[in-house]
Amino acid sequence: MNTTESTKTVSTLSPRVNHALELFDRGYACSQSIVLAFADIFNLNERHAALISSNFGGGMGRLRRTCGALTGAYMVLGLKFGNSSPDDMETKLNGYRTVRKLTEQFEAIHSTSICKDLITNHATQEQIKERKHHKFICRKVIEDSARLLEALLNENENQNT
Repeated sequence: MNTTESTKTVSTLSPRVNHALELFDRGYACSQSIVLAFADIFNLNERHAALISSNFGGGMGRLRRTCGALTGAYMVLGLKFGNSSPDDMETKLNGYRTVRKLTEQFEAIHSTSICKDLITNHATQEQIKERKHHKFICRKVIEDSARLLEALLNENENQNT
């Protein structure tokens, strides 16, 4: 994708999705970019949002396991749908269902939610070694995670009104 196409694509995205991409471009991890872009909705201060999500980038601590952008989205879902009481099983199970729904939507787009597979499916070994994969696949999964997350949050709001 050339710069013109990238700019055109970004301009058609929601402000929140654009913000997640801007945060990533500034150097935040994929997980941080998602959590920080949605933190204000939950009155979560920027410092705590950055800290709590900092070790989930690169597929959870660069282990290349579950995509960091997706785990960042899971954290945001926890703020919206999570349980704060250990005996609130209904809320806990609803939160789990929402995480599964997001994962299914993400995997429908990318065929996987595993960081290593996302990278190797879309980048050469040389691009990975030179850390150029961030320019396209990581930005794409951040965009998709933020977009899907925003839709889930909005869908829930619309059902409650």
